[in-house]
Parts: sequence; structure tokens; C-alpha cells
Amino acid sequence: MKHVELKGIITPILTPMNSDESVNTDELRNQIERLLKGGVHGIFPFGTNGEGYILNEGEKVEVLEATIDQVKGRVPVYAGSGCISTADTIRMSKKAQELGADVLSIITPSFALASQKELYDHYVAIAKHVDIPIVLYNIPARTGNKLLPETVAKLAKDVDVIMGAKDSSGDWENLLAYITLTKELDKDFRVLSGNDALILPCLKEGGAGGIAGCSNVYPQTLASIYELFKAGKLEEAESAQDSIASFRSVFKYGNPNTVVKKAVSLLGYPVGDCRRPFHYLCEEGIDALKEVLKENADKGMC
Repeated sequence: MKHVELKGIITPILTPMNSDESVNTDELRNQIERLLKGGVHGIFPFGTNGEGYILNEGEKVEVLEATIDQVKGRVPVYAGSGCISTADTIRMSKKAQELGADVLSIITPSFALASQKELYDHYVAIAKHVDIPIVLYNIPARTGNKLLPETVAKLAKDVDVIMGAKDSSGDWENLLAYITLTKELDKDFRVLSGNDALILPCLKEGGAGGIAGCSNVYPQTLASIYELFKAGKLEEAESAQDSIASFRSVFKYGNPNTVVKKAVSLLGYPVGDCRRPFHYLCEEGIDALKEVLKENADKGMC
């Protein structure tokens, strides 16, 4: 199996789009350079913030090819290859590996309710077809399926290529259980926070970092949470963690994906809107977002 160190701040990079909603790969490349300059430790195309839920298979291939070509091995590339069916996920995972992805992020199936046995069997079946690290992806508010800590621990123990888990539940006890139950395994299993507010708490308990949507807006600030923690500068790491709260407060006005993409657009980058119908942010939300962006710019956040 390919060795990849799962650590730090990985950006679930947004997918820039033109006015006709086609993928803007030129701006995607520009965003990759901006994020790498900001110090992020990985790039994750077509995750939730990348609108992977609404891209077709051809578009995902287009985005992944451009990402791998632009990154050029400077940081790991995580490919979101999860689909609803096991067969489709196997196909997309094999394709992502063939194209040169370093890691697979595989979200739980969605819509239909799955038992823990079905989720376990799903991941075991996929793992037989790839030999690059798999990161399990739990986001029950979006998928309707929760990957329980006990299931994560069993998969981590039983399947060699399952090397990490991302928890986007926002439930601290669930994230902590992921860390606690996998910490004693005889493998280098890594847990990543998918909730940006929990990155530093995750690190303090032995987690590896976070897959952070807000790093699309503030790559340097988010990357510094990890770097400061690793340097033992805990007070400064706390300040960096706390600094993103004002931006996250705008999420109450709409879909976080929409807020993040609108924020990057307001920073002056031609990334377009989220694909319809998930593109609306009310005027009150836009005004609040502009105010927060200005306040944070005045503080030097970037």
C-alpha cells in the first residue's frame, strides 16, 4: 500500500464554476496555488465543499486530473470517491487511484438507511479493489447514515487500507470516541475533524488535524492551528482556532458550502456560485458576510 501521512489541514477545495455552471479548471488551478501558498497540508477535490454531490462522473475526473497535475506531489491529494452504491463507489475509487490520487475519502452511502453491518460490508468490499489509504467520512446530517465509533474501530482493525476517519457530525463525543477506540490499534490510524470548530480539541486528544472548509477562505489561519499546536504554542493555536468563529457564525444564514463559496468570491476570486438550486444566500447573510470578511481582513486573517 502507498504510504501517505494523514495530517494537518486538508482543504476540501471548492469547485470554481463559470456562469453556465461548467467547471472552471483555470480558476481551480489558481485556487490550488493560493491554498498551497497559505500552507495547507492537503487538497481534497469534490468533497462536500467541492459540491461532489452535484458533479457528474466526467466532471469529477476533470477536476481530479487538473488537481493532481497542479499539485504535482507537493501535498497529498484526497479524492472523494464515495457514491450511494457499493459498485459505483468501487468504480470511482479505482478510477481515482488510476488517475493518481494519494488518498480516498469515502463518504457513507446516503438516502436509504443502512445498518452498521451494511456499512461495514460496504467499506470492506471497496477496500479489496484499491491499495491506497482510505479515509472514512461520517457526515450524518447530510447522508442520513451515522458511522458509529465501534464500526470505525472494527474497520480500522480489520482492513489494512482503511487508515483514517473524518468526522463531520459536529458531535464532540463521537469524534472523541473515534480517537479513543482507534488509538491503541497496531497501526497508524488517523482521525480528522470535519468540523472546523473542533480542530484544536481533536489535536489535543491525539487526532491528526482537520478537513476544513473554512480553509478555502482563510488557508493560512487554518493551517496555523496545526503548525502552532505542533510547535507547542498552545495559546497562539487557541487564538487561531477562536478567530474563525465569527466567520462560522454566518452559516446560520444558509448552506455552509454556499457561504464559503460566496466568501471566496467576495475576496475577489472568480469562483462563481454553487450549482443550482443550492446557490442562494439572503441579502442579510451577504451583508453579514461582508462585515465579517472586512473585520477579519483588518485583523490580518488570510
